Amino acid sequence: MLESRTYAPPDDLAPFIRRFYIFEVPLPDDSLIEDGLLAENAFVRVLLKGEWQAETTPGNWQFPSPALLFGSNSAPLPVRVKGGFNVAGFAVRPSAWRAIFKQPAADYVNQMVPLSRLWGDLADTMLAEIQDAPDDDGKLQAMISAIRTQLKRVGRKRIDEKIQRFEAMARLDSTIKIEAAARELGISVRQMERRCMACYGLTPKAILRRSRFLDVAEAMRGFSTPDQKQLAELRYFDQSHLNREFHRFAGVTPGKFRKSFTPLFTAGLLLRVQGKEID
Repeated sequence: MLESRTYAPPDDLAPFIRRFYIFEVPLPDDSLIEDGLLAENAFVRVLLKGEWQAETTPGNWQFPSPALLFGSNSAPLPVRVKGGFNVAGFAVRPSAWRAIFKQPAADYVNQMVPLSRLWGDLADTMLAEIQDAPDDDGKLQAMISAIRTQLKRVGRKRIDEKIQRFEAMARLDSTIKIEAAARELGISVRQMERRCMACYGLTPKAILRRSRFLDVAEAMRGFSTPDQKQLAELRYFDQSHLNREFHRFAGVTPGKFRKSFTPLFTAGLLLRVQGKEID
């Protein structure tokens, strides 16, 4: 059902953008998918076809613009889509947040907002160019051009190298202790917390908990084949602990998650796996 295409950024944007993606889902016009997103990275999504809504506050469903910024998630963001859809977008590396956006990352956690709120007219220009593009390459070039322009406008063009290293830690070893991560980075736990809040909008503990859950979710959806050692590293203290984490990040028990139909959440997991391959 889902056709997903993932592209690595050009060399000059690789420190800032984790991946570009385009995916299409052909569905009947009257179909309705209700699901949740749990993104590690803030990402920009341009809706080319379909009707998307997100519940940003209880009972408040929004679709403010075809060009949107989704902040990273500390909990599932409920979303629903009517009909088939086609989207193009890119995931922003947390370590590059302050090179691409002037606003604090914490302001956009669990939020979906018009990209124009952060980029102004540049967001509208990019949207028009993507809509006019005849193929994937044209869409990619429109996004690449817009990002390069925004980097110049913000003027920092520097990434947080400590957070860049922490990104890799969180993805490769989600069981690492906060104190051990801080020692490896050569900074204090307090400094690490400040940097994570500035770049992710979340604490290091929340980032690692989410990453650990996503590792397990990937395995449950068949996107990874961990050996016994890896499974042991992913194991929670006990079943009660595992249940609590699934309720926090998926809203259901592990058993219900295994059986549930989550096409949008699963698409996000697939993009995460493909992003690791690019890295």
